[in-house]
Amino acid sequence: MRTTAGRNQSGQGSSLRVRKNTADLVLLAFFTAIIVFMSITPLGYIPLGVINATIIHVPVILGAILLGPAQGAFLGFIFGLTSFLKNTYMPSTLSAFVFSPVLAYSMIGLSGIWKSAFICFVPRILVGVLPHYVFKGVTALDRAGKKSIGMTALDLLVSLLVAFGVRAFAAKAGLPGAAASAAATAAAIAVFILIFMAVRKQKGDVLAYTLAGITGALTNTLIVMPSIYVLYRDSYAAALNISPDTVLSVILGIISFNGVIEAIIAGVLVLGIGKPIRKAKNRNL
Repeated sequence: MRTTAGRNQSGQGSSLRVRKNTADLVLLAFFTAIIVFMSITPLGYIPLGVINATIIHVPVILGAILLGPAQGAFLGFIFGLTSFLKNTYMPSTLSAFVFSPVLAYSMIGLSGIWKSAFICFVPRILVGVLPHYVFKGVTALDRAGKKSIGMTALDLLVSLLVAFGVRAFAAKAGLPGAAASAAATAAAIAVFILIFMAVRKQKGDVLAYTLAGITGALTNTLIVMPSIYVLYRDSYAAALNISPDTVLSVILGIISFNGVIEAIIAGVLVLGIGKPIRKAKNRNL
């Protein structure tokens, strides 16, 4: 009797693993298809003249959370590959060479191959890795009864992003430094209070999904843009027809506007899409 029961339990466990592996494979194929679809439509890369704003990292982040870092890294590679192909064969911005080793080679020679390959692939692969560990870390804090730590981290992160963006926007609008800083501070305090009131009664997974989404978007922005400055400052300036001395301000401007908006959107989308998918996946196992 015990032997039969053990075999039944073993069989059930094996069946569950098969169903889980199949579900993961289907989800991986689905996210891959979404990335490819977004890359060939305006949904993935929105050209802004200087560079593309993107939300194509969202399925990569979701893959990292729902499938694991290895699958997330694969999706990040697909993200980078679509960026390479699009910027090589259908360049839509002045900085297309930054993401295309082929174009970079034709412009600056052999060094352009590794520089553009790094910018195109490494940040995107990390987008599929880091959010997984952020999600696990915040979830662990919640289980340990320390949700307030995750909530404070989310609140501060979003508030700082808003302050950074408002400060840059106000400065660009011509406000004096003191006025721009005051506007940024006021906006950050208001956002901090609003998020605190909205999130304090939410479950810990709300924080986990949101922080993972923001982390993924910032990983992309905060590695790509500084890498452009370090590896391509003069070439980037020549492509944009600006002085090399102004490249840093352009980079910071892109981070302030694109980066902040992309991070907040990613946090919202990952939360809104990730929770239902996880529930559906667990229900079918």
